[in-house]
Amino acid sequence: MKGIVFTEFLEMVESNYGLETVDSLIENCDLPSGGAYTSVGTYDFNEMVSLITELGKQTGLTQDQLLHSFGLFLFNGLVATHPEVVSSYKNPIGLLHSIEDHIHVHVRKLYPDAELPQFKVLSKSDTTLEMIYTSSRGLYSLAHGLIEKTFEHFGKKVNVEYKLLNENGTEVKFRLTQNG
Repeated sequence: MKGIVFTEFLEMVESNYGLETVDSLIENCDLPSGGAYTSVGTYDFNEMVSLITELGKQTGLTQDQLLHSFGLFLFNGLVATHPEVVSSYKNPIGLLHSIEDHIHVHVRKLYPDAELPQFKVLSKSDTTLEMIYTSSRGLYSLAHGLIEKTFEHFGKKVNVEYKLLNENGTEVKFRLTQNG
């Protein structure tokens, strides 16, 4: 998993729960990296699982709640790091419709070894988008947060409906309806 995800996660933890919680997470998790992440590094996905699990223990929040919150937070960090990726879009549905054909192509140029989820668009209109999220990591709640923040970035509201297509959340059908 790319280091930018880890650095942004720890920034979210610090912002929401304080530096003491960040220190506690790193101390309580058995992290091969020692919790020292760089945005351009690559780290074992299991380290993120450990961090989220420990944060859940400390906050009482579920993994899905934490991943959703992280998706909301991560969007701003990604836009700040790569504003050119988002600036060419005029609306959230256009941006989300282009994840595979533009955004992930750009990401793969920057991070050739990145393991990205796939989004297969099923239908699109000016106000709705239906797509299938597929990822071996099952981080659909993170995607949910990113989706909501995408609409917020464009000053729009969205109703997000999703249906798990399997128990482990590695395939999820999203239906997005823009409201205003």
